[in-house]
Formats: sequence, structure tokens, C-alpha cells
Amino acid sequence: MSLHEHTTLAGRTVRSRVVFGPHETNLSLGRELSDRHRAYYQRRAEGGAGIVVTEVASVLDNDWPYERAPLASECGPGWQSISTACAPYGTLVLAGLGHTGMQGSSAYSQSVLWGPSRVADPVTRELPMAMGQPEIDQLIAGFRDAAALAIASGMDGVELDAGPRSILRQFLSGLTNTRQDLYGTDRAALLREVISGVREEIGPDHVVSLRLSCDEEAPWAGLTPDLAAGFAREVSPLLDLLVVVRGGLYSADRYRPDFHCSTNFNFALCREIKAAVTIPVVLQGSVVDLAEAYAALEIAEFVEMTRAQIADPDVVVKAARGDRPRPCVLCNQTCLVRDPRNPLVTCVGNPSAGFETVDPDEREQIWTPGSVLVVGGGPAGMEAARISAAGGHSVTLVESSSQFGGMIRTFARGDGRGRFTLLAQWLEDECRRSGVAMRTGVAIDAQDLDDARSRGELVVVATGSAARAPAYPCDDSVRWMDASEAYEKFTSVGPGPVVLIDPLGGPIAVALAEALAAKGVCASIVTPDTIVGSRLGASGDLVGANTRIQQAEITRVLASRVVEIASGAVWVEHVYTGERSRLECEVVIDCSPRLPNETLKEAADIQVGDSVAPRTVLESIREGRFAGFTTRTSFNSAERAIS
Repeated sequence: MSLHEHTTLAGRTVRSRVVFGPHETNLSLGRELSDRHRAYYQRRAEGGAGIVVTEVASVLDNDWPYERAPLASECGPGWQSISTACAPYGTLVLAGLGHTGMQGSSAYSQSVLWGPSRVADPVTRELPMAMGQPEIDQLIAGFRDAAALAIASGMDGVELDAGPRSILRQFLSGLTNTRQDLYGTDRAALLREVISGVREEIGPDHVVSLRLSCDEEAPWAGLTPDLAAGFAREVSPLLDLLVVVRGGLYSADRYRPDFHCSTNFNFALCREIKAAVTIPVVLQGSVVDLAEAYAALEIAEFVEMTRAQIADPDVVVKAARGDRPRPCVLCNQTCLVRDPRNPLVTCVGNPSAGFETVDPDEREQIWTPGSVLVVGGGPAGMEAARISAAGGHSVTLVESSSQFGGMIRTFARGDGRGRFTLLAQWLEDECRRSGVAMRTGVAIDAQDLDDARSRGELVVVATGSAARAPAYPCDDSVRWMDASEAYEKFTSVGPGPVVLIDPLGGPIAVALAEALAAKGVCASIVTPDTIVGSRLGASGDLVGANTRIQQAEITRVLASRVVEIASGAVWVEHVYTGERSRLECEVVIDCSPRLPNETLKEAADIQVGDSVAPRTVLESIREGRFAGFTTRTSFNSAERAIS
């Protein structure tokens, strides 16, 4: 079975076997689906998605789980726009419908949360009211009304959310449902009534899909695969499609985990549930590589490749013609957006995702070709070169070291971060495929850039970053290095003890500490925060990182800052009490931010990436991308000025 093979659902043709699943985007205007939603989904339909499921909309206005969460009653125009935009590509569009119940938030609705029973959410600790029959009737009616509006707005069907954060799953689970009435003795009763009501409302000619958590990973009381198989078998006669997912009250992060979890992790679970039903099934679970997508189709009719299509909307089209898609590195850094900052969904490797109405289309050609010199072969430089060459320019990319990739390749050596190498290699391969002249081991100075400009070349400087000197007194009794040098000289670090200084709370110090501990090195992390990796909550790895740190017996020195390195030790001061303590060590690795390499700043036409300010892969590739688009218009502007 191929990814682009056609099939049918509810008598409707589905152009491929690939699903773009529902996820938070923060693209809403208020609680309405926006034109950015339309462009976002349209681009995935254009790229070959067989089914697009829109962001889950709350079926009642008392459910407001995050600030920009869509509300079904306000989604009619948005659904209509999305349906109209996707129709020419033959993509089925389903409206995601749900209610988060006790796992929601009262911050925006200012109303009490609903739940099956008086069980507090372990994350927010907020206690819900136990729903009575009036509330249950209102919820069922909410699903029916939302489904009817979706169909009236041109949707091909609906997908009902019974996943890790949904009220429908809360009624199915013994963790959250301790009722003694019908809805407790028969925990599938509400799910059955909701599906029946929706099916009655929209009829047999529209798709009804169910996203069902089939393992809460809490076997003492939660949903297990055996229980889920029974529920799925019971409701399947009312469904056209079943999406198998996992996660629940204590394991919501298992729904879309980062690279620390293996890819295609739901394969065995999906196979078990598939054996219990006769309807088509969707396999979900970090399926981001084409080989694993084809493997998924051996046991399921469809495969969900949501993050893969955020990274590259043309996954299906490229698979059909034998091209290699831009890889998803499973970092969760910018596609997981449910946090207080309200960031818009995007991708570190494809910063135009979510910005389809804002960014230029890289497939558009330029009018006047010219010559571009890009200095620096890291992610910013390679993206600038790739976009410039794809637009028709003659591009030369020079790198002072022996390989391309910059900090991506450096930090890809960290624990579990090898997938970043895939992105670096894809950028390099695409540059070569686009005709970029690529040279390593080339040192460039300001005079070289002046000479290039005199030949009419546009100069893009992406020279990256440089190490920062210690911000504290440091003698030579201890070997000191920054994080980049530590990765480069990793094999020579040890046996320890090693102290890592982490003022950022990001992934770098955690990854290095884990790698050192795996090597048998005694390691400590010093952080001014009260928890290690405080910034990892945004990518969903905060709990996981601290669990791994403790299991590896890495010492955590919390709420502390380094004041001096002397006499074979690091002296630290508690940020609240001022108490000082001494950590003996042989090596110190400072994971502070690096400084921009500004040696060619004054000679640049365009400066991008870490040479401006060291940040993340996202900013490097985004700025390289903008630089590439700028080179496309620069020669046109010059030509117009001359004329």
C-alpha cells in the first residue's frame, strides 16, 4: 500500500493515506478560526494530505482550555473557508470537536470546570464539579449542534476527541470516573450517546471519526489496551474511522513526545486495537519518516504524520516522486504551543509553517538572477544559500571548518539529539541539489568581501558564534570549556568530577550531563533555578529530563550561582540565602549563551543567525530564509534603480 493510494470513507474519496491531525496552533482570532488557519491547512492539502482534521473546537463556551482555543459556535465561517480552500486538492476535511472537562482551565471562562467526578487535575490541582444529568445532556447537545454546524459549513465530517485531555476519555477512565450511576457503572455510556447523537445529526454520508486514547499508562485504574479494545469494538458500528492514540491524566506528554521517545511508538498498540474492530484505523505516534509510514500501513489503513507535515507540507507529493522531505527532528520546540507565551505554531526547520499568509513562497522564481556569496555554512548560511539558489541566483557558500552544519551538528551529539543531524544533512544536500558551489576550509576576511562586492556579488554573513569568557574569576587549576568545546572534545572529558554551569535552563546542559553520566563520569549541574531544565516545559520534556537526571545520579545544585573557580573547585552561592559551598572538580563546562562572531559584521550586506545574536535553530533558519528571499529582490531593486 502506498501513501498516495486513494480510498473512500462514507462514500467520499480520500486522495491519500496520510492524515494531518488536530493540534493547537494559536492561529485563532479570538475563538474563531482565522485566515491563517485556512492557509495552513490548504498548504498541507496541496502537499498531498488525504485527511485534514482542524484544531479541536470546544463544543460549549464553558470550555476554554487555552486563550486562543477555537469555539465551535464561532467556527462556521472558518470551517467554510478551510473546506473551500482544500476541496480542489481532493482532501477530506474533518472538524475536530471536543471538551477538555476537568483538564481545562477556568482562567479564561471564569466558570467552574466540569468532570465526571470530584477528582482534581494533577497538573492544575483544580477541583471540578461532578456533572449531573442536566450538564451531561447539555454536553451531548453541544456535540450534536457543533457537528451540525460543521456539516452546514462544508466539512466532510467530524472527529470527536476522546484523547489524553478530553472529557470523553475522563468518563471512560477509572482514574477520573468514580460515579455510581449509569455513567459510572457503564463508563462507555456517554461516549456512546455522543457518537449516536452526532451520527443521527449528520447522517451516514458524512464521516464520523473518533480519536481514542487506548492506553493511559496508568494500569492500576486507567484505560488499558484491553479496556480500550472493548470500548472501540462497542462503538465502532457508529464510526467510519478510529484514531489510536495514548496518554491521559498522568501521561498527557505521551501523546506527542519529543525525540526521547522512539518513533512510531504506537505500532503495537494500534495493531492490538485494529484486531478488535472492522472499521478503518489510523496509526498515530511520532511517525515522521517515510519508511515508518509505509510500515504503519501494514497494520492500519491510514497513518497520521502531523509533525512531519508541519516540517514539510509536501511529504506525500515528495514520497510519490521519490524526493526526500525536509525531516522532522521531533524537538517539539516550536510546534508545541500550549504555553503562556501564546507562540504561533511553526517548525525550527520550516519557519514558514504557520506563516503561510506572511512569508513569501520559496517556489516562486526571481526575475533577475545575480551572484550571492554566503559566508558560514551553519543552518542560517545553508538556508540562505538554498533559498537564493532555488530562486535562480548563482550562489557560493564558504565554510571555514571542514564540514557544513555548524551548531546543529555540534549539539546533535547530545543525548537523543541525533535527529538534528538529519536536518543539517538535508540542508547541505538541498544546497548541492540547487547548484550551490560549496567550499569548506576557506578563511574569508573583510577584504575578500569587498572584492566580492566589487564583482557585483551580494554578501550574506552567517559566521555563527564564539565562546564567551567566564563571567567569574577562574584560575587554571580546573579545565574550563564552554558547551560547544565540550561536545567537540567529549571523548577527552573525564573521568571527572565535572561541573556544568547552566544559567539558561535549556536542553544543552541536560544533554551534556546525561551523556557524561552514561560514560561513567561524575557530573553536577549548577542552576539558579529551583529545578533543572526549567525551560524544558515548553517542549514537554521538563518532567522527563528531571526523571532521567535523577536516575543517572547526576547531582543537582539548585538555586545557586557560580562566584569563583579556584584551587580545583567551583565555589557556588545560594541565590536566596547567600550561603556558599564548594564543589571539587577537574572540568567545568559553562553552558552560558555564546557571543556573536562579529569579525565580518561591517563588511556584510546581510547578517543573519548567531552572528547577530546566538539563539536557537529556529532563529538561525528563519533569518537565513529571510536573507534568501531578500537576495531574490535585491538585484531586481538594483536593476529598477539603474533603469
